[in-house]
Amino acid sequence: MYSEKEASLLSPGLLAYIGDSVFEVMVREYLLKKGFRKLQDIHQKTVAIVNASSQAKIIASLQDFLSTEEWNIVRRGRNAGTGNIPANADMIDYRWSTGFEALIGFLYLSNQRERLAEIWDNIISFLEQE
Repeated sequence: MYSEKEASLLSPGLLAYIGDSVFEVMVREYLLKKGFRKLQDIHQKTVAIVNASSQAKIIASLQDFLSTEEWNIVRRGRNAGTGNIPANADMIDYRWSTGFEALIGFLYLSNQRERLAEIWDNIISFLEQE
């Protein structure tokens, strides 16, 4: 694990890369807990949640819940040059989703599991309202 300072010095792209993986595992575990058992169903539901559009909506829903430091991580991720934007993603959504993934990666790598759990609870509330 990294200290908060060490994690904040990692590139936003690297934070987003880790955050993407962590978020996907969290979503898959959530779907298992919800009772999904068929791989096809889990895959389809996961893709619907971890896509750029959905993640952009999630980060917007967290606007009032995140600290200034957390928003700084999101903005760094959003503004990072992340390479090619997938054909099925809107550029603005893709940038916001990269910021969201950077935040998840930052919290995970800096071992802020309690804060990650608090944010996850807000994400679940948002997803269940959708």
